[in-house]
Amino acid sequence: MKTLLLGAVFVVVCLPLHAQTIDDGIMMAKHSLQAGDVYTHDSWDHYWEGALKRDNGNIGTVTTETHTLTAMYGLSDRLTLIGSVPYVQTQPSMGVLQGQSGLQDITIGGKYSFLERSSPTRGLRAIAAVYGGFPLTDYTPDFAPLSIGTQSQRISGRLTLNYQTQAGIYVNGTTAYTLRGDVTLDRPYYYTDGQLSLTDQVTMPNTAEYAVSFGYLKHDLNTNVSFLQQATQGGGDIRRQDAPFVSNEVNFSKVGAMAMYPIPKIRMISVYGSWGRIVDGRNVGQSTTFSLGLLYSYAAQGRLTR
Repeated sequence: MKTLLLGAVFVVVCLPLHAQTIDDGIMMAKHSLQAGDVYTHDSWDHYWEGALKRDNGNIGTVTTETHTLTAMYGLSDRLTLIGSVPYVQTQPSMGVLQGQSGLQDITIGGKYSFLERSSPTRGLRAIAAVYGGFPLTDYTPDFAPLSIGTQSQRISGRLTLNYQTQAGIYVNGTTAYTLRGDVTLDRPYYYTDGQLSLTDQVTMPNTAEYAVSFGYLKHDLNTNVSFLQQATQGGGDIRRQDAPFVSNEVNFSKVGAMAMYPIPKIRMISVYGSWGRIVDGRNVGQSTTFSLGLLYSYAAQGRLTR
């Protein structure tokens, strides 16, 4: 798993490093590369069964640990390619159910800055992104909440607007819509949303996402606070005293914060940290998430990010 970051042992110049994700307002400079490993710890002991918030002594606290290898490459100053591969492990604290582990879904995509306006005191950027994913292994999706994924192929479109002042203060707004493919179960029937289906094929509802963040990006530091909402376009609720199902409606509101800063005297390596908390939801665990990662960067022609 830790075949270190696409072999990223490059000659790196001493420049500021900034986190690069599919939903932010940062673009890689032409022919620049950033790659890293981000560890994420997510846990919850209460969840929403439909609109009912409850706990479950059969599973206790559900913990999900993820190592995600990421890579970002500037094909041009306005076009950035992004890819990621996560290794996921789940574990309950109580009961007889066993956690799952393995490679989950590869995600590949790109984002294009189609509008850039700037003045000596401020700048505005509009970015369109398209990305998709598919499972890397034959894990089972029919073991929620301990399955490591949904086994659904997906494709997403995203629009991001970023406004930044000369002082480094910025606001970022982003919205995305995801189309999800059907899922195949290891059984010839299932019951959900009040209906029995005599098939192993499950139609997955699509999802919409909205997020806004406020932050500071200057003097080598990138930090922000954020609010995100996900709305599933269909699906049923978890049945009373039953396990979740792969096509359940999963809605949530989440608050978060992140920071990234280069290690002094080793400026080709930057430390990334984030925190998140689901504050409201439907058919989802009320999880708290912590992430910590290292990013290695190669800057072409003296530039890393724009």
